[in-house]
Amino acid sequence: MTYSFISLLALILNFIINRGILFRKSVLQSKNDDEKNTFFSYRLFLIATNCYFISDIGWGILYNYHEVDSIFYLLYIDCLLYFFFMFLTMLTWMRCVVTYMASKKRKSRFLYHSALFIFVLGIIYLLINYFYPFIFSFNNKHEYIMEPGRHIAFILQICLYFAALIYMIYIARLTSGAEKVRYLALGTTCLVMELFLVLQILEPLYPTYAAGLIISICVVHSFVEAGEKKEKEIYDHIASGLAKDYDAMYYIRIDTGEFREFVKSQRYEAMNVPVVGKDFYSETEVNVDKFVHPDDREFAKSIHKKDAMLKSLEGRKSFSYKYRLMIDGQSRFFLFTLMRAHDNKHFVLYEKDIEDEIVAENIRKETQKSYATFTQIAESLASNYDILYYVNIENSNYISYECKNIYGRLDMKYSGEDFFGDSILDIKKIVYKADRDMVLGYIDKDYIISSLSERKMTSIDYRIVAPDSVHYVRMTTHKTNDGIHYIFGIVNIDDEVKREREHLKALSNEKELARRDELTGVKNKTAYKELEKSVQENINKGLDYLPFGLVVCDANNLKLVNDTEGHNAGDEYIKQTAKVLCDIFAHSPVFRIGGDEFTVFLRGDDYTNRAELMKKLRSKILDNAKTGSGPILASGMSEYIPASDNLISDVFERADREMYEDKKRLKE
Repeated sequence: MTYSFISLLALILNFIINRGILFRKSVLQSKNDDEKNTFFSYRLFLIATNCYFISDIGWGILYNYHEVDSIFYLLYIDCLLYFFFMFLTMLTWMRCVVTYMASKKRKSRFLYHSALFIFVLGIIYLLINYFYPFIFSFNNKHEYIMEPGRHIAFILQICLYFAALIYMIYIARLTSGAEKVRYLALGTTCLVMELFLVLQILEPLYPTYAAGLIISICVVHSFVEAGEKKEKEIYDHIASGLAKDYDAMYYIRIDTGEFREFVKSQRYEAMNVPVVGKDFYSETEVNVDKFVHPDDREFAKSIHKKDAMLKSLEGRKSFSYKYRLMIDGQSRFFLFTLMRAHDNKHFVLYEKDIEDEIVAENIRKETQKSYATFTQIAESLASNYDILYYVNIENSNYISYECKNIYGRLDMKYSGEDFFGDSILDIKKIVYKADRDMVLGYIDKDYIISSLSERKMTSIDYRIVAPDSVHYVRMTTHKTNDGIHYIFGIVNIDDEVKREREHLKALSNEKELARRDELTGVKNKTAYKELEKSVQENINKGLDYLPFGLVVCDANNLKLVNDTEGHNAGDEYIKQTAKVLCDIFAHSPVFRIGGDEFTVFLRGDDYTNRAELMKKLRSKILDNAKTGSGPILASGMSEYIPASDNLISDVFERADREMYEDKKRLKE
């Protein structure tokens, strides 16, 4: 019974440590095709191992009563099953090894085909054994007798495991980091099985092979599972680092609406939005009436229905929209970004307060929480990069990841102990000579720490030398919320640079000159119409257009100047008017859309400081009126309101009305 007790303990231990692999289908949801193949192969090995343990338990029990004739038939069948499942564990293990390597190389195929050959040969021997004892037999007292074929079968398996061990060591020498540890773990299991097969030959009445199997399984669990846990923790840090710009994040099951909330900023938390987590679609519809600005509620309800969310992602990786939430009685614009998780069964929804960006205030305080599902969020966010480096800023250790597909699946490539030192060597090899000093200055630990002490991100554009061409790339650096790790992402921007160059070239050609006002040098009415058309198309498509405003101006007294001083003086008056506008609105395009009519398209800093600039303009005009020098022009200004403005002409008309009111004030 002691013999059976050891195999029974091995069986129980196997069920305990591998219950997730043996019984839970949910572990497959976040795996890709290669990982699923490896998972199924390992599951088959575990099932074959459990069957072997059961047959070994049966052997230990039945052999205690081998002298009983009625039990001998069961003992003989159990002995056949014992050898069958031993051969099957060998075959399934080799299949698991080859599948994990995902390789079509001849050496890995040879291992599996050799295992298959030994398995088939063993089955044939077991069939023959009934007629001619080759592997085992029993005497008249039903005592077990080892035949030569038993040793041959064991020796063949030992040779196969030895060959697999050598191959694993060879592959491990070509890799590094967690991948190297995994190959060494696989090689260790082969060594353990090999040693315990030798012991099984020497001690046939002890369950040594069963002990070898469970030790091998524990080795795989300890090294491979621990390595995967470490990588998942790294994914969580990447997710939290890339996602820290958001006030709230939701992970939503598409079909049922069940969801989880992952990040909540202090400002968003203060709203006390009720969250149950059972049905995102219905809960959001209720919350919209409580927390969304009245003018935006209809839109917010329509966009958060399941069909609308699915339709908005047709043909695109992500979809963004915005509306206002009421916080402490004040409305604030929030940007919402929707995308599919890489399992294609969940939505990932990000909420970000952009009110401060609209008013040029870059103050944001967010509290973050990390959950296990951040692995999928990390992969979704990482799809914007070609290569990611996860760097420990304290000791410079790093791991590099390559994004394999449009959903951002991360595959670890290699690791190292000195990111900054290795980067210096790579810069000298692949960075374009004229850009090396600039990149070397950027890849400096002290510079990176200083740059990200008050900013969330920093980046640099430079050129790399490919085998037959030069390409532009952009390196972006984020700091994770643990303060220790930094994420360096690299993306190819060659097409972006080419488009920008073509755009700059177009600005200098004859077509661009046709859009300039010949008298003043500012843009003309044709250029304004083209801008108006472009902006209107973006509004029509529902794109998240940048905030802008329009200033409409009309030069007073132009007819009087023409009549009293001549047209040359009138032309000079128009030039002075254009100069005043260009000087005040230095960062926005100025258009002459009529004889004495001008408009300014406010953007960027000019839009942010629009109130101050309008005050400055009108103060200048009042000074001109008092001193009798310089042009006098009436002005009006209006901003684009996304929630209510469907046409850019709506913005122009409001500015035009304000301009006429200003004209009346000037005349008074």
